Amino acid sequence: MLMKKTITRGNMFRQLKADLGGKDSYRGVTLTYTWLANQFGHFSLGFIPAFITYLLLKPHMEETRAALNAAWIISAIWLVFETINFLGPLTFGKKGGMKSYVFQPAWGNVAFDTITDLLFFWLGAFFCSLLCAPTLLAEEIVMITGLLILYPSYYWYLTKMYLQTPGYPFQFRLSQWNTEQIDSSDIELVRRFLDNNSMGMHLFLFGPKSSGKTSLSVAIATELSIRHYSAVYTSAMKLYCMFFEQDDDTNAGVLWTWRKASILVIDDINPGDPIKEDLITPDRFLSFVDGSSSHDINRTALKDTNVIWVLGNDDEDRKLSAKWQEMLYSIGVEKEKMLSLNLQRFAPKPAKAGYGLQLQS
Repeated sequence: MLMKKTITRGNMFRQLKADLGGKDSYRGVTLTYTWLANQFGHFSLGFIPAFITYLLLKPHMEETRAALNAAWIISAIWLVFETINFLGPLTFGKKGGMKSYVFQPAWGNVAFDTITDLLFFWLGAFFCSLLCAPTLLAEEIVMITGLLILYPSYYWYLTKMYLQTPGYPFQFRLSQWNTEQIDSSDIELVRRFLDNNSMGMHLFLFGPKSSGKTSLSVAIATELSIRHYSAVYTSAMKLYCMFFEQDDDTNAGVLWTWRKASILVIDDINPGDPIKEDLITPDRFLSFVDGSSSHDINRTALKDTNVIWVLGNDDEDRKLSAKWQEMLYSIGVEKEKMLSLNLQRFAPKPAKAGYGLQLQS
């Protein structure tokens, strides 16, 4: 998959400057700010327990030995904790273990995150040791750990920028999507969209309310954002207005527009059950695309972008999948680049009403 727009080091510097200055009480927090605060917390959770342990050990042994022992003890505790935290919830802590996942977690990515946390824990613990009773060993460990932490810090800060820019409505990874009845062919279809090496792939998600369309679309796009692909999440209503907007790269707060993104998620095109009527037809959607002076640019952007279309119900009588594919074919999308997944058969059945039982929306 080719990337249309990437985040530069200049973009990262401006984001870091914004995260370090100002007050979050009135501007809110970003994912990048949260990551920075989280890692400072990990450093502190290495430093503070090591200092307390040093104070407990100091009356019983030499200061330098107490400082080093405190750092080793706290580092070992966090190693055991993070190992359990990594393996427990993802494997033994989940009913059915690894086999219960519809989509397996990105184990390498999760392991890398765990290692990053450990480096910050260890850096805090041995930095405390260095301050309490300087030793050559503590100094070497601090220097090595500090160097090892540089790339993970760069990677994760950049990744958080890719995750916050699309404007996803919630944070959700593909391994968290758990509809047990999904067919293996549909799982392979999602993987095909994720792993394709070209632009212009289109995935249609059909289904009623509560079938998991939006969650699945966000999860797929999130995995691609973590791979550092530029993405945009939007509702259909917002996109109709965006068809009439001009791209403006002069705004430092906008890293890319929908036309320059690699991934586009169009949510809420049609609501699906319990609303039977399709509010937007393929022809009507195309009329919005062509309604502005930028209609040629809009068509090209839609054709050449990897798009996830979140639609309403589909069945054999309505044949909506075929109609939407025909619309895309009319603007130049190749039919082998159109994928369709119907989640209607996986939607949860409503509970029966009874005394003390309230139906969930």
